[in-house]
Amino acid sequence: MKMAWKEMKKFKLRYLILGFIVFLISILTMSISGLANGLSDDNASLIKHMPDGTFYMSEDAEDNYSFSAIENEQEEALAATDENYTLFSIQMGEINNADDKKFSTAFVTSDGGDYFPNVDEGEIILDRSLEDEGFSVGDKVTNGLIEDDLTITGFVDGQKFSHTEAGFINKADFQEMYRTDAFQVGFTEGEADVEGLTNYSNSDFLNTIPSYSAEQMSLNMIIVFLYVISALLFAIFFYMINVQKMSTFGILKAIGVKQSSLFVMMWAQMLFITVISLIPAIAISLIINAVAPEGMPFFLPTETIIFAVVAFIVIGFVGATISGLQIRKAEPMQAINQGGM
Repeated sequence: MKMAWKEMKKFKLRYLILGFIVFLISILTMSISGLANGLSDDNASLIKHMPDGTFYMSEDAEDNYSFSAIENEQEEALAATDENYTLFSIQMGEINNADDKKFSTAFVTSDGGDYFPNVDEGEIILDRSLEDEGFSVGDKVTNGLIEDDLTITGFVDGQKFSHTEAGFINKADFQEMYRTDAFQVGFTEGEADVEGLTNYSNSDFLNTIPSYSAEQMSLNMIIVFLYVISALLFAIFFYMINVQKMSTFGILKAIGVKQSSLFVMMWAQMLFITVISLIPAIAISLIINAVAPEGMPFFLPTETIIFAVVAFIVIGFVGATISGLQIRKAEPMQAINQGGM
């Protein structure tokens, strides 16, 4: 440890440069992770906030909820499996306020279970973010597909689908709007095999939403590439440092320093640089998470931060270790003949 610290003090500029680069990459990684989590919630919080369980769609729907229709016999089979089963349907549409201004809305209706709000006929419950658009309890909204107005009776937090605020309506109003009395999706907290239905876990069902899977895949690929870049950065940096110190390693071996001690010195340097770089990166990311505007989809939970910290340490360890394998090639006699460094 003393050798590691003395070397870092002697060549502080090169280690400061490495630390600054790690800081930039780590803050970029956590920022994109926060954006990915925020967009995930903004895209599908309606589904993500449901408990773990099993979703069901008709087999001929080909993983598209819009084409799914659950028949009465299938509903009875689900009810026999879980008395708290739920059926629900989602359709994209719009509502108009008193000034006839249109707002995109994901209309949701359900039957059974306690996972969605219960709404009486002629009423609608909206995602709370629409309060910022001037909507309030008691207001009436219209839709071209239904004859009567819908009265806003409440708001709920964090209920969005496909980046659109959800609007919960009664089954009768949904049937009048979309001319169908069949529900699209079933849900139970257990799992049942029902003929004609395909089962989906929570994550599998989320990936059937086209915008969700494409969006998350793009962001996750960027995050993976940043981790790969971090690993290469550590490997290249320590490789260049170790090449310059081959004679020094040879002399240290000659005076009795164990090879394992040289690896420990390198790992200690890597750990120190990583931790010191991550501390301000985490602080800045948490500040962004706290002050981000309400309309900005950014969410950085503790689990994501912990994962990033562990990932950077592991990646740094692997990168440094791979580059440090050349330490084994350092020959004491050759270093002594060259006079060290």
